[in-house]
Amino acid sequence: MTNKKPVRVREVMKVHFDMVSGMATVAEALQQMCHVETKSLIVDKRQEDDEYGMVMLSDISREVLALDRAPDRVNIYEIMSKPVITIDPEMDIRYCARLFERFNISRAPVVENRRIIGIISHTDMVLRGLGQQSQ
Repeated sequence: MTNKKPVRVREVMKVHFDMVSGMATVAEALQQMCHVETKSLIVDKRQEDDEYGMVMLSDISREVLALDRAPDRVNIYEIMSKPVITIDPEMDIRYCARLFERFNISRAPVVENRRIIGIISHTDMVLRGLGQQSQ
């Protein structure tokens, strides 16, 4: 039996992410992306009782680029996923990895008190999390 302290999602998540309005066009959303490593965009709630959405760059590639649609004529809400599976920041990364596998997802917003505080991905869990576990 090992007494290793579990690595929590909070410890390895990215705290910098890009948030867009569902009403923004794909062109507008791409222009306002701030973080070079971004592979997804969080779609903000329209009101307090709403839920967050998410658009992956792969969604934009599949739904806009591959179909030769004009990015300035496609709104984010047309191609986003909503609601999205969210992760508690105190979850052990081993369970987060299992959840990702079960639902075939590669990243998810980390939510605390109904507000997004970060994004977690396989990359974060493997490169940052396993490194911490082995120490």
